[in-house]
Amino acid sequence: MDTEGTGRPARLWFDARGDGPPFVLLHPGGTDSRALEPLAGELAGSYRVLTPEQRAHGHTPDPGGPLSYAAMAGDTIAFLEREAGAPVHLLGYSDGAVVALAVALRRPDLVRDLVVAAGVHHHSGWAPGVLEDQARVPEFMADAYAEVSPDGREHYGQVVEKLRRMHATEPAFTDADLAGLDLPVLVLLGDDDEVRLEHAVTMYRALPQAELAVVPHASHGVLVEKPGLCARLITDFHATDKPETLAPLRRRADA
Repeated sequence: MDTEGTGRPARLWFDARGDGPPFVLLHPGGTDSRALEPLAGELAGSYRVLTPEQRAHGHTPDPGGPLSYAAMAGDTIAFLEREAGAPVHLLGYSDGAVVALAVALRRPDLVRDLVVAAGVHHHSGWAPGVLEDQARVPEFMADAYAEVSPDGREHYGQVVEKLRRMHATEPAFTDADLAGLDLPVLVLLGDDDEVRLEHAVTMYRALPQAELAVVPHASHGVLVEKPGLCARLITDFHATDKPETLAPLRRRADA
């Protein structure tokens, strides 16, 4: 497992809104923080919501070299130390979920709890054909990139190629890696997600303090399709006064 990253951290552009405990949301790959706008709007009444944009994404320039989850995790750790205070609520969506997981594994002292939304812990967790389809990027994504990127529209093809290479071999976290992450984690995905449901269940079972939420009639766009429901699931997950369940198995007091 490579969690250390290489080179100097990139300084991430970010937006912040709302008041309350800090809640950092990490966007999907190939997009920017606007993909989190529906959910951020739901959460801003209860949290100080921070939405950094990863290297080569959104307003943050590409510093050169390959993209990796380890490097993006290093950038995010530097951001948390500089801007957010610690520990924070942390959520990652799709590629952002992998970055968030890498951050939590490397620096659990910075993370209060974690939401892994529509993300994998191993590249084998994507449904068949998903990675191949990423080579066919819709024009609207290039248009969106061009609207905010300091690198210009012509650079987007290079970003897509870097992501393609990264996705071919990353992430590659093991069940043992997950078992060592002893903090609350919510594994959340749509019932018709690009993440294989079996993979999400494996992640849930490997994490010692995990909860699982499968959102009905939702795809890989789950946070955009049902932001209100997802926000309620997340705030319930964050609650400190959760009632005991009636017939617990993995959460039995003597387990």
